[in-house]
Amino acid sequence: MKIEFTSQVFKEGKMYVAHTPELDLSSCATTQTKAQKNLIEAVRLFLEEAEKKGSLHQILAEAGFVRRNNRLVGPRFVLTQRIPVFIIKNDLRTAGMSRERYFELLGQCLSKG
Repeated sequence: MKIEFTSQVFKEGKMYVAHTPELDLSSCATTQTKAQKNLIEAVRLFLEEAEKKGSLHQILAEAGFVRRNNRLVGPRFVLTQRIPVFIIKNDLRTAGMSRERYFELLGQCLSKG
């Protein structure tokens, strides 16, 4: 049986971290290639242990995997993007601005596009 999953790699300090969001597993190494290889091994070990414990089918179903031609395929991501979230409490205090005024100004900025 073959499994297909998404791998996202990011850099954290001097290390590369490979992550599979479907299974929420990660591994790291000093290079991208090694991090991905380590992730593959981590996924293999995780799935083997889940099978031994009898929870493999439940884990895969909850993660959205489906069986296609002797393969297990995870859900396809339709969008990956960075989304800014403003943390305003401390900044507003520093600026001496009310929350209402902040959102009024933010609305004006966003409407100008």
